[in-house]
Amino acid sequence: MSAVQYLAQEKIWFEKPQYDEAERRFYEGVNGPTRAPQETGANTILQDIARARENIQKSLAGSATASAGESGELIARMRSLELENQSLHKVVEDLRSALSKLECRVADLEKGPAAAPAATSCAKAAPAQQPKVRAPVEEDDDDDDLDLFGSDEEDAEAERIREQRVKEYAERKAKKPAVIAKSSILLEVKPWDDETDMAKLEECVRSVQVDGLVWGTSKLVPVGYGIRKLQIQCVVEDDKVGTDMLEEEITKFEDYVQSVDVAAFNKI
Repeated sequence: MSAVQYLAQEKIWFEKPQYDEAERRFYEGVNGPTRAPQETGANTILQDIARARENIQKSLAGSATASAGESGELIARMRSLELENQSLHKVVEDLRSALSKLECRVADLEKGPAAAPAATSCAKAAPAQQPKVRAPVEEDDDDDDLDLFGSDEEDAEAERIREQRVKEYAERKAKKPAVIAKSSILLEVKPWDDETDMAKLEECVRSVQVDGLVWGTSKLVPVGYGIRKLQIQCVVEDDKVGTDMLEEEITKFEDYVQSVDVAAFNKI
């Protein structure tokens, strides 16, 4: 079989390009002509470039406005600082002038009436507040008659008055009652054993009588094994009676007293 016969028997669509062209024209008539992909991409790039230019112009305009505002604020601050500087200069000048005037017045006061020429020069420097300088009073004759050291009679009178005041003060001090320092003492007196007569022991303790000693209350406190000790209160004058003296006097009763201890000592 020849090739022509073979091709005649095959089902081949030889007119497909014609049908594709007809279909394209149909759709172009309905939707309009289709753009090539290259043209679409070029248009997109151009749009992006235009959009970028617009953004750049906006940013430049905004920065220019901001810089203009900042420069205006800076200029305003500089002007305010200049005004403040001028006012401070004025205050400093006023203070300097006041200080110079004050120095002139102090110098005049220190030098006295003999400083009239200096006061005049200072007054010329500051005529607005001229210090008032009193003219020296002519009292030369009176100054010669003054006795700056006083007479012997005045010294004797002052000495007599001083001695009288000292004497009166000593008398008033002597009339005041002297403060007597006192102390409250709690003594513990221990017997030899449980057979010791505690009533007799307390009687012996209270028999100690000296000037500045006052006995107080007492009680018996159990120690152990039937033994009790005597706790007795007393008030003493510190200058007249001491704890050592009390212990020495109480321990003289050897038949009843074994030992004496100070349980408490308080100042009154």
